[in-house]
Amino acid sequence: MSEASAKGRHVVQGIDASGGYPVEYRFAHSRSGNRHLTVVFANIYAPDDYGWATGVLDGLRSNILWIRDRFDGRNTYYLCKDMDFAVERSVIGLISKVMKALGLTPGDVTLWGSSKGGSAALYFGLRYGFRNIVASVPQLRIGTFVRDVYPDTGRHMLGEAMPDGNVGVLDAILPDLLASGANPDANIYVVSSPQDEQYSTQVEPFLGLLQRYKNFNFIFSESPFITGHGKVTQRNTPPLLGIAYLLVEGIAPRLGLARHGYEEPEADKSGISAYLKSTSVLQESFAAPVVTMPTEHTLLPAAAVRFAGWAPGAVRVSIWENGKYLASAPVGGDGGWTWERDKPWSTGEHMVRLFAVDANGYQSERADARFTVSEHAPVHSGAEARALHAGGPGFAGQRVPGALPAPVVQMPTAYQQVRGARVGFTGAARGAAQVGFRENGVFLGACAVAPEGRWSWDPGWPWAEGMHTVEVFAVDAAGGESPAASVPFTVMNAPAGAAPAGY
Repeated sequence: MSEASAKGRHVVQGIDASGGYPVEYRFAHSRSGNRHLTVVFANIYAPDDYGWATGVLDGLRSNILWIRDRFDGRNTYYLCKDMDFAVERSVIGLISKVMKALGLTPGDVTLWGSSKGGSAALYFGLRYGFRNIVASVPQLRIGTFVRDVYPDTGRHMLGEAMPDGNVGVLDAILPDLLASGANPDANIYVVSSPQDEQYSTQVEPFLGLLQRYKNFNFIFSESPFITGHGKVTQRNTPPLLGIAYLLVEGIAPRLGLARHGYEEPEADKSGISAYLKSTSVLQESFAAPVVTMPTEHTLLPAAAVRFAGWAPGAVRVSIWENGKYLASAPVGGDGGWTWERDKPWSTGEHMVRLFAVDANGYQSERADARFTVSEHAPVHSGAEARALHAGGPGFAGQRVPGALPAPVVQMPTAYQQVRGARVGFTGAARGAAQVGFRENGVFLGACAVAPEGRWSWDPGWPWAEGMHTVEVFAVDAAGGESPAASVPFTVMNAPAGAAPAGY
């Protein structure tokens, strides 16, 4: 899935689920072939848990990787949940894969963040050897801070009881790295202020350790306009961006020229393109949700529009109109979902777009539902409306003339190799009363369609081994037949002599 930032920079959205925790990210390609990567960590109040993602970094010519800090529903400082540091391993796994796909080294990377994002930039930069670290108002005693200031985050990271031992472990991870002299050649830029209420406990006690780094730079901001922690970064955004621009160009302020204009306009992008495609939040193999209500081009009253359908494998269905989010409908254990708006729809034609979302955040292909709201549409009781939507008596008169859509077949999938001779069929059929099955022109059987459009058929016989092509068609209440959906599949290891009925 792609989207544009506030200033028009093209952004790709994805999820790397190869580690212990799925890691959600956004990525923007570099400009002019710049050979640098800026990794951005989020602060506690970042919208949607992505930091600096409102367009403020669009002027950077580097590749930009924004990483979302939301693991099992809460913030983690990109480190741990219940002291399980698989979160950290998953995050560094994502960074490493993107860096490798771009053909870069840790020396070509800047880690960037403010507040807890600054803590993450310091931690990952020092521990994993990245060259540039920009950390605005970080916390260095993380355990104490989350326990005392953000206890919800503290319980998520430390465990429900937030035991002192766990607090001590998180308090020590950054000071211990500094004391050990990890990554001694890093270019480190830390921003703080005496007006920051966290300065005296979270930064000042560790300045001596930081000053042992030969490339440590401290921006100590004193201004009457700084009234607290959040204002420090706001007041220092221009110099921070200036530092970022120089680092992207290969210039480390105070150290002079390291490398300038490091660009490859014709660089091979096949590696990063393949990675982005493989981890895209939009998965081509994830089927779009089936919409059984409202049926295509139904005429409906403003206060009687009910959505229903089927989305196997999803936890929710996201519903949009004209690019505006409307709602999310939870998906039940059987794959069914329903949604009704809490206010009337405007008169006229509507085109609503829907997609399914699984437990890891991956999204399906899109499905569209088109219907017309009119003050002249008949008003029915709830039961009558459901019957009409499902293809009951009188339904055909409410639909704009046109063929009944072909049924959707969920199982078996096209060209599936089925082991064993028992083959059942499942799927959905909008506006249908029945679904029928044919092979080589021979009628095999039929099944009823449930009120919300789902159907399932078990023929009750073993299939012959080899290739089969079954035509699946829907029939409405008036006897109208839809185009057929063709389902080829291969039966393997069937008993000798097995064949479908009717042969």
